[in-house]
Amino acid sequence: MKDDAKHGGDNRRAALYISILAVLLAVTNLGGGNATKEFMANYIAVSDTYNFYQAKTLRQTSYQLAADSLKLQLATQPDMPEPARTAIQANIDKYQAAIKKYDSDPEKGEGKKELLEKAKIYEQLRDTAARKDPYFDRAVALLEIAIVTASVATMVEVPAIMAVSVILAIIGSILTFNGYTLMFSFPFF
Repeated sequence: MKDDAKHGGDNRRAALYISILAVLLAVTNLGGGNATKEFMANYIAVSDTYNFYQAKTLRQTSYQLAADSLKLQLATQPDMPEPARTAIQANIDKYQAAIKKYDSDPEKGEGKKELLEKAKIYEQLRDTAARKDPYFDRAVALLEIAIVTASVATMVEVPAIMAVSVILAIIGSILTFNGYTLMFSFPFF
């Protein structure tokens, strides 16, 4: 009878332990999924921002070529009537203002300077998410193995197997924590 009571208590503790591991596994899966989503979102944002930067550069170059062409026209035609010279100079001024705005547009945050700054921020966010993901991946594997070994240990009543489960769970928990915080840098991650 005492064996049955002890056996029942051990099973309850094992069930509680396995339940805690399952919750930790769910939290780890959530972190891994979020890291993957953050990586993809920022990967796309980096690409989009650099594409926008390139488009600005192309437009800026085209405006510069147009302004240079008009300047050349003014220089090679000194006898041009004054109203035409004024109109051409107005266009040159308009192109020069646009060229300057393409370099930096703090008001809209869409100048080349601002776009490069945004792209660098997105790159940092992408790289951080990429560093987090392997910790979650390995933690999920270890926690799943810990759950299986705990279940086996409960069925075959071998304490050494439960000890292996606990060790795997501790390592998996550390990796989960590190996936969220990146507090430590482990080799091969």
